[in-house]
Amino acid sequence: MQKRTLLTLLAAAPLAACGFHLRGAPEFSFRSLYVQSPPGLGVTRELQRTLLASGGKLQLLLDAAQKPQADAVLEILSEQRDRVIVGVNSSGQVRELQLRLRLRFRLINRQGAELIPETPLMQQRDVSYNESVALSKEGEEALLYRNMQTDLVQQLMRRLSAVKAGAAATDDAPAGATTPPASAPIE
Repeated sequence: MQKRTLLTLLAAAPLAACGFHLRGAPEFSFRSLYVQSPPGLGVTRELQRTLLASGGKLQLLLDAAQKPQADAVLEILSEQRDRVIVGVNSSGQVRELQLRLRLRFRLINRQGAELIPETPLMQQRDVSYNESVALSKEGEEALLYRNMQTDLVQQLMRRLSAVKAGAAATDDAPAGATTPPASAPIE
């Protein structure tokens, strides 16, 4: 028993030495956030669920009347789903598809200054296709799109938490002060 415990501790020691730790709740430099998006986007619903469940100190404002009180406004500009044929067999039947999910967003502060300029995010998945099991492939595609949505929301959360505290200044900023973008678009 002691030998097993010793081996477990020995295996875990390098993780502690390298600074590894579990990702906790994201910390944002703004206290309140309003999410503005076209109605019915799946990414928006997933983002709101993730923000509410994150357990952080961020107040998510859901009512459009509260938008002027928000420290930051996340504008979801578009969400685009694509289904591209990438492989066919010798008789011209589809054998492989590529599913793509694109999202464009930007983050502005209360004064309208861009904290994150318009930024595209994209996820893609390759999926084999067989016409004889088309119904199950539709279910697989729906599942892959949900997984891509979750991945895009996690990318977006990391981008939001990377905004610098000085850039998200609200009423404390001097008149006429401008804030540079917190991060450049990264693909």
